[in-house]
Amino acid sequence: MRVEIWSDIACPWCYIGKARFEKGLAGFAHRDDVEVVHRSFELDPGRAKGDTEQVVDMLAQKYGRTREEARSMEANVAANAQAEGLGYRTEGRDHGNTFDIHRLLHLAKARGRQDELLTLAYRANFAEDRSVFDDAVLLELAVEAGIDADEARAVLADPRAYADEVRADEREAAELGANAVPFFVFDRRYGISGGQPAEVFTQALEQAWKDRPVTAAGDAAACDADGACEVPRVGENA
Repeated sequence: MRVEIWSDIACPWCYIGKARFEKGLAGFAHRDDVEVVHRSFELDPGRAKGDTEQVVDMLAQKYGRTREEARSMEANVAANAQAEGLGYRTEGRDHGNTFDIHRLLHLAKARGRQDELLTLAYRANFAEDRSVFDDAVLLELAVEAGIDADEARAVLADPRAYADEVRADEREAAELGANAVPFFVFDRRYGISGGQPAEVFTQALEQAWKDRPVTAAGDAAACDADGACEVPRVGENA
């Protein structure tokens, strides 16, 4: 069985959702027979490369909030992340265009190191003091993930490299009706959106394995195509 996950490095619920999905997968009896493929989705495709700003400033401007209110939003997301055992920095994180990251993830997929790079990129973006919008940092992450440095450097230097693959993923997301991430598709038959609890993913895997329709789960936290991210309080069904 194949599970495809559309996500963006800039999306905190994709970071949290990945951890929850992996916990759900760990509880699935046929987990060794599941292929997981990560697909590209950009939350801020119109932003130019190199145009970055602090996440708190971006949130304040986007939602018309004060900086203190934006900090509170980040604190609520951090609490949800920490409940999953994930690190989360609420200050000093950058926000920017993620197209180059997605291109590099397609190289990683071709080399069998996609999940490794994605995990490292999420950690760098949300938990560490490293900007994933810096090519030097992306190169470091690629090497840490087991990708040849020269190959990764060549992809970053050529804006056409793997660009078609990223755009193809985004077109497929639109065709499937995905307008928010994370978005999980099971064998191209059933879909679940948002950072659902781990047990929901286990149930979905079991139902998909038996070739039965997945019962629609309730709404869960997600980031939409405009970059807006819902922020439930920790302890709520996120």
